[in-house]
Amino acid sequence: MRVAIIGAGYAGMAAATELAARGIPVTVFEASRTLGGRARRVEAHGYPLDNGQHILVGAYAELLRLMRLVGANADTLLARKPLCLDFPGRMHLAAPRLPAPLHLAVALLTARGLPAGGRLAAVRFMRHLKRDGFRLERDITFAELMLRHGQHETVIRYLWAPLCLSALNTPLQEASAQVFLNVLRDSLAAAREASDLLLPKTDLSTLFPEPAERFVLRGGGEVLRGTSIHTVDWTPYGFHLEGDASGRSYTHVIAAVAPYHLRRLVAKLPRLQPVLDEVEQLSYEPILTAYLGYPQAVRLPGSMLGIGGTAHFLFQHVDNILAAVSSARGPHLDLPHETLVEHIHAKVVDIVGVAPRPDWSQVIVEKRATFACRPGMRRPACETPLANFFLCGDYVASDYPATLEAAVRSGVACARLIR
Repeated sequence: MRVAIIGAGYAGMAAATELAARGIPVTVFEASRTLGGRARRVEAHGYPLDNGQHILVGAYAELLRLMRLVGANADTLLARKPLCLDFPGRMHLAAPRLPAPLHLAVALLTARGLPAGGRLAAVRFMRHLKRDGFRLERDITFAELMLRHGQHETVIRYLWAPLCLSALNTPLQEASAQVFLNVLRDSLAAAREASDLLLPKTDLSTLFPEPAERFVLRGGGEVLRGTSIHTVDWTPYGFHLEGDASGRSYTHVIAAVAPYHLRRLVAKLPRLQPVLDEVEQLSYEPILTAYLGYPQAVRLPGSMLGIGGTAHFLFQHVDNILAAVSSARGPHLDLPHETLVEHIHAKVVDIVGVAPRPDWSQVIVEKRATFACRPGMRRPACETPLANFFLCGDYVASDYPATLEAAVRSGVACARLIR
């Protein structure tokens, strides 16, 4: 058995890790010199940044398990904080360290800035969802879900909408209510620790893909950086990869590339046309991350703050660097980067008071960061009509939207199918 994995993002490295743990040799091909795919380290202004700010939650059980497996210490690499949504001067919600579901009920009932009737309606909403097993008879949009359950406008604006937008990265009038409910089921409505925020204290390549690479190498596998696979061909003797200098054949292939790269990769595999037809129905949404580097430390009152406007959340990256993130498409994408940075800096001044102007800024837009997660959409399975050819990535069929957890779960699923 010889397995080729094309792509060394979170999905591909999860598959490689799971196979290596079972003694199955793998060769991972990665076109870039940096591991992580759409969640990777970028160097800018002398600092290791990321191509997009990501947060994890305690419900990311598979990613946390794989981190432990490869020796990436989550206690060192992640800052674990109880759920807290803070829009300075407007709303503050914090989950106490109480057993579930009491922690959520107390958080909702004691939230500052939300009307009393809205807080009670939010509690009733969660109780109703739990009674129904977080399942809808028919998928609808997030906006329809809010209307159906009579959620107060202020509660939507400062609680449900930020959670949905950051998780699904899809405009709220289009976002799948069922997928949003899946997220609530496994985070807010699960064990207390599942709703914790896990904020990376290192870059995203260091967090998991690079420790996974070392684990694979120790197991006798290969990770070939800077090696682009152009197409995959099949013969009765196995799969051949154009771009693999070794000329070897492989018994199994896992395509862990972004879905919009799949057509080129499988151009010589006509049996995968039904899969391509599904994949090409996907559309995509951007994520914008703006880093502001200050000449001295600028300390936010919290690690993650909601700010609204041209950016949705503001993060303390390091002492003198702040990161602002805007999910999905919107008018912020049309602003010149200098104007965008000015707006974000003005929000920073509103929060911390006097602050020097940033020395530098870096705006990164991932134009196709995730698929648009709409009601009733079809997503391809890991298994394909071609035997021993598998797909993994955050876009394959899953309960979850396009998240790091969805990506690693798909990689683990592929590895277990091969086993």
